[in-house]
Amino acid sequence: MKIHYRIHTGERPFACKMCGKMFRCNNSLSKHIRTHTGGKPFSCTICGKMFKRSSHLTEHIMTHTGEKCCSCPTCGKMFAYNRDLLKHSRSHTGEKPYHCKTCGKVFGYSSSLFKHMRVHAGLKPVYVFKKMYLLFKEFNFYSYKYNYEMERHYRIHTGEKPFSCKTCGKMFVRSGSVVKHMRIHTGEKPYSCKVCGKSFRQTNGLTVHMITHTGEKRHHCEICGKMFARSNGLLRHKKIHTSEKPYYCKTCGKTFPLRNLFLIHTKRHTGEKPYHCKTCGKMFKRNSHLKEHIRIHTGEKPYHCKTCGNAFRYRGSLLVHMRTHSGEKPYTCNTCGERFCYLLALKKHKAVHTGENPFSCTTCGKTFTQRGSLLVHMRIHSGEKPYSCKTCGKSFTKKCTLLVHVRIHTGEKPYTCKVCGKSFTQRGGLVVHMKTHAGKKF
Repeated sequence: MKIHYRIHTGERPFACKMCGKMFRCNNSLSKHIRTHTGGKPFSCTICGKMFKRSSHLTEHIMTHTGEKCCSCPTCGKMFAYNRDLLKHSRSHTGEKPYHCKTCGKVFGYSSSLFKHMRVHAGLKPVYVFKKMYLLFKEFNFYSYKYNYEMERHYRIHTGEKPFSCKTCGKMFVRSGSVVKHMRIHTGEKPYSCKVCGKSFRQTNGLTVHMITHTGEKRHHCEICGKMFARSNGLLRHKKIHTSEKPYYCKTCGKTFPLRNLFLIHTKRHTGEKPYHCKTCGKMFKRNSHLKEHIRIHTGEKPYHCKTCGNAFRYRGSLLVHMRTHSGEKPYTCNTCGERFCYLLALKKHKAVHTGENPFSCTTCGKTFTQRGSLLVHMRIHSGEKPYSCKTCGKSFTKKCTLLVHVRIHTGEKPYTCKVCGKSFTQRGGLVVHMKTHAGKKF
């Protein structure tokens, strides 16, 4: 009751000996002193992260449990913390409680005001953080919080990495980064998708994954209107319009708009292939290439055509297949103007004009326009027949020959005469039949 009365009387009998700040109760003073001492007496039993307050620990535990108890009454979206719900509600109300004292501009979030104040500070990035901390202290924000962020930021310039992994020795700027890194060694994936059950090492991985279920794309390009699920995807895209290429290869001088493209490129010079298949041992430069390769072993075909239901191993294969339904022919021959659905078909066609056959058989000397055609031809000499019928066991040199053969068992006749309706197993049969209607002898 005594503590409650102090709300009305304004009495604050407990003073901090370090900074002089006054408090109504001893408990508030104890919490405040930790900002000076750096004490974090509350630890998470799951990941070991330390906290100054028990309330902060309670909130943190929700990142492991995935519990979201706060619901938006307007749109129903769920949040783990009430403060996140309050921030979100401003998207419905349009409330902007943070005012810039210099120019009067208003913002929905304190972080937006924080960034805006740099415009008035007018200083280079190396000094802005310290200056902004002083400004926020003047504006009575949570100055001790930004002081910690300022100290952490300075490590970018000093190169200091005080936290190390006990397993591999890798150094980190933040203690939280060590906790996340350790999951690589332990294999721990504490964040699970409630829709499909897939697990992730970090919360941002789960957040990004959830977009695959919702299909939500909140970020749009103001120049061309293209939509993106992630803000960093939009930032990367914008460099297409600006032609900015800040990443420079010192070996060959080539420049790149994105860091990941630059890193992939450098592996061409080093020959590094850090990703390997555990099934067959094949090595890859990119993790994405390894993931695609693994589908050969698992048989997974995650990309489905909504028109005919055909499944594909790669997204690119699905996009190419869709042209059979849309009739799109994006590849044009510069010599005769003929259009093609596939780049491979155009390359084959160009050989008609150039007469070029760069691939030759070492056994008989026959030449081919494409390497794939040569490999198929070589089976005539080797006798190899890798494609076999599951019904009768007959083997074939080419996959397309097997597909035609299978129709004998299934009875499928996909080629139909538009004049009389007669159907055929092979296209050649239809071509011969059409001459009977044209009055031609054969």
